[in-house]
Amino acid sequence: MLKAVWTKNDKKAKTLIWLFSIIVFVAVTVLGRVKLEADLGFDVHVFAQINAIINSAVAVLLVAALLAVKSKKYQLHKGLMMMAMILSVLFLVSYICHHLFAGETKFGAEGIARTIYYLVLFTHIPLAGLILPFILFTAYRALIGEWPQHKKLARITWPIWFYVAVTGVVVYWMISPYYV
Repeated sequence: MLKAVWTKNDKKAKTLIWLFSIIVFVAVTVLGRVKLEADLGFDVHVFAQINAIINSAVAVLLVAALLAVKSKKYQLHKGLMMMAMILSVLFLVSYICHHLFAGETKFGAEGIARTIYYLVLFTHIPLAGLILPFILFTAYRALIGEWPQHKKLARITWPIWFYVAVTGVVVYWMISPYYV
């Protein structure tokens, strides 16, 4: 196992993790209802494409990190997970930009495609909203070297984060034909 990078301070960590998670949730919720009318000089739906690319990369990184930790390559695992977290922050910025400048897009398909889209979307959205504090608490437990707690949390966090990353790509793939 790796050495702890941070000094344990659960009270401060809990406060910061919950504060950051709430701020992100509120920002995404509020800004998702706002549309800025601005000519950026390019198709603003490029942000959605960037989001899908980032989500794809995060999903690949999560699988690679899982394989690394199973192979006891802890330093590699750490690097892959940190990259997944950095990309997730970039995703968040791009996601907010897309919704601020593009507004809402209506899904136009009918029948089974519509049912599948809304099933995926209605599982993706709440899980995406809930996963952030789990990711941060899981990372915190690793950074302070509490490996049993990290592993216990990771068993919950990893599959949800992976699901959110993959379904984010699926949602993009299904709705992108309806961007105008």
